[in-house]
Amino acid sequence: MSQDQFGSTTRRGFLGAASAVTVATLASPALADGLQSGPAPGASGKPAAVPSSAKSPTGSASSPDWTKPAAMAIPKEGYFKKEEGRYGPLFPRTPANYGFTIIAKIKPGREAAIRQYGNTIEQGVKDNPDILAVLKLHYLRWVLFNIGNETYFMYQGIFDTDFDKYTEDAIAIFSQYGINTVFENLEGFPMDWKTNAPAFVEFVRKHQCPSFLEYAEYPYVSADEIKKALRVKASLSIMLDQMQ
Repeated sequence: MSQDQFGSTTRRGFLGAASAVTVATLASPALADGLQSGPAPGASGKPAAVPSSAKSPTGSASSPDWTKPAAMAIPKEGYFKKEEGRYGPLFPRTPANYGFTIIAKIKPGREAAIRQYGNTIEQGVKDNPDILAVLKLHYLRWVLFNIGNETYFMYQGIFDTDFDKYTEDAIAIFSQYGINTVFENLEGFPMDWKTNAPAFVEFVRKHQCPSFLEYAEYPYVSADEIKKALRVKASLSIMLDQMQ
């Protein structure tokens, strides 16, 4: 066997072992500093209590398992049990984590302004990659579409904080960086939103369209946990490169 063949074989074998270690790391809080997506074990060694937002639709507590894909059918109201938050009913944590979809009619002639705002966000993230970090986002999706002669805007986001905190944090970010929200281009949006969080939230809730099914290939995993797993992968890759 040549040196190159030996190195290649060793690398492949080590990569397989490292992959197994990575999986074990992701599944073990003790090995990964809390990389497991489920609740941390309690003092007795048993899983800690699961928050109500992470319970199954039947209300029974169960530890979320990121290794098995999961789907959740959600009632028309958007929640299984009505629990009041700071600004209204709490929406559940689904396998895809928290999120909402807003659909609202735009003000006449504001389509170009909304599209330009997308460029503003793109540039803002380029200049400061952490500008939206506090929101704990997985992704945002903005869509403009027509119904008859009227144009509507859809804002869809998936994130790791609850609905109320996400809205409050968004207001704080806009105020800190002097950025106006794209919602100002929507009909009925309160223009005093920077000092009137309840009005902001009321608008969002009024125009929210709750999903009735959510699915995740790796359920209940947070954005921070995904980043940690990718850092582990990158570190293993660097180590493997050094073995050549």
